[in-house]
Amino acid sequence: MIKKAAPSLIVLLLAPNIASAEMFVAPFGGYSFASSKLDVVDQNDTSSTLSIKESDHLGVMLGVTTKDPGNIYVMYSQQSTQIGTHWGSSNPISDVDIHYYHVGGTLFFSYDNLKPYVTASVGVTQLRPNAGFSNESRFSMAVGGGIKYHLSKKVALFAEVKAYATLFNSSSTLFCDATNCAWNIKGDVMWQSQANAGLSFSF
Repeated sequence: MIKKAAPSLIVLLLAPNIASAEMFVAPFGGYSFASSKLDVVDQNDTSSTLSIKESDHLGVMLGVTTKDPGNIYVMYSQQSTQIGTHWGSSNPISDVDIHYYHVGGTLFFSYDNLKPYVTASVGVTQLRPNAGFSNESRFSMAVGGGIKYHLSKKVALFAEVKAYATLFNSSSTLFCDATNCAWNIKGDVMWQSQANAGLSFSF
């Protein structure tokens, strides 16, 4: 009898939390900058540093509020840019699209309509070059902070800065085609920062 009643009891205990939670969607745009240089060696055993050119990006978050107060979310962003060495003295090596697929959470510090927050997420960074090279998918994580301002109960404006760390194996290769790979990687982490602004819609 107790075993049969247990699932019903769990549902009753969770029901208030489920009922009070709100889903939200938050489109945003911003600028990706401060990409760290990645040490690489090309096919001729020539060492160089590879970096991503600064440019704008677009993204969206979809999530649900929690009682902390905070939220949990899935996030996607996309940046169309270029990858190269020695910016200013040579041409870019390839155009590249950078995609972040992350799952994360946010903790708010409420001051009426103005809510500072911290956020963290983990997921995958995918580099998609268009010069005949293969796509590269790597584990990544991010931390950041920002401010959210409620224009109404269901609509809020937010601005934030985040730092992404994409992890590489220093013995791996990068951007291969059918016959060879462009580089052997010597570094372990590639950093990139984002400054974002957007609107959050709750429902």
